[in-house]
Amino acid sequence: MAEKYNTMTLPRMILPRFPVPSHVLACLISATLLVLAPATANADPLQEASRLMKQGQFGPALEKTDQVLAAKPKDAQARFMKGLILTEMGRQNDAIVVFTKLTEDYPELPEPYNNLAVLYAQQRQFEKAKNALEMAIRTHPSYATAHENLGDIYARMASQAYDKALQIDSSNASAQTKLALIRDLMSGSARPTTLASRSTTGKVQVAAAPAAKTEVPPAAKPEPAPAAKAEPAPAPTDPKPAAAEAQSASGKPEVEGAIRNWANAWSAKDVKAYLAAYASDFQTPGGQPRSAWEAERARRIDKPEPIQVGIENLQVAVEGERATAKFRQNYKSGKLKTAAAKTMVLVRRDGRWLIQQERVGN
Repeated sequence: MAEKYNTMTLPRMILPRFPVPSHVLACLISATLLVLAPATANADPLQEASRLMKQGQFGPALEKTDQVLAAKPKDAQARFMKGLILTEMGRQNDAIVVFTKLTEDYPELPEPYNNLAVLYAQQRQFEKAKNALEMAIRTHPSYATAHENLGDIYARMASQAYDKALQIDSSNASAQTKLALIRDLMSGSARPTTLASRSTTGKVQVAAAPAAKTEVPPAAKPEPAPAAKAEPAPAPTDPKPAAAEAQSASGKPEVEGAIRNWANAWSAKDVKAYLAAYASDFQTPGGQPRSAWEAERARRIDKPEPIQVGIENLQVAVEGERATAKFRQNYKSGKLKTAAAKTMVLVRRDGRWLIQQERVGN
């Protein structure tokens, strides 16, 4: 089942100043509890860290943030930034430690609780995510992001409960209807929980992280053989690796084309072409019957609102008759607009690349 939430990855934006909500100021005994605006010595490194994070240079961004924390270990803005960078790097457990410590040191701030919920939701620890969001709302009742996230978590937990009910009694028509309603509600969006990138006093923006880039080292140039000596003929090389590499290179454009055709069919609301992009053994969400999944997708695509599906940062790896594609999916329909990192597994069948698996995230 496609996940509904808004984003599991970092906002790709420069982190602004980290002000304390006005209702908290009266509770602060000392200004050392939170640096409202970083000192001049800290401003440049954190701004540079934000710029590097926006460019996907997470290692250097983390180094800049650590430089600030080496001088001021309690700096709330730098610690919050570090949690964001660690989340972007996929170091979820380390990010959880950072945000948890922030909630302990600054329990009046709702954003660390919200971001803990993001990470717990990504790990499918929905009870912990719920508790963290309830704490965020308790500290800041007008925090709209946390309220929305909590609603998403409740919907996901309800979906699990209805699934369990149907496992026990598959003929339960009431549970089937309720589960279908929740899936219809959640399937239009592809991200779990909105990640706070700054204080609730400013507007939180969300965007998906680009797919991870794989750096390929340049091939080493062979040393020329001395002209004066006759070198023995080289032993025959195994042609299989070269053939596999050639096949991978030639298959990538075909896979890319298949994915873009799938996105174009979705945007054009061509249900037949959209469903034809999936293999007969496609792993449907929650293991639901293929016919039920197709009916649900057709119903959503046939709605009157126009649909726009964009593909960015597409990266493809081909191994024989199987390929893995990672990309950023931008979806817009009516008032709904989402961005998601997505992974697909495709298989080659009768000369066509067809989708066998798809999931949110890398």
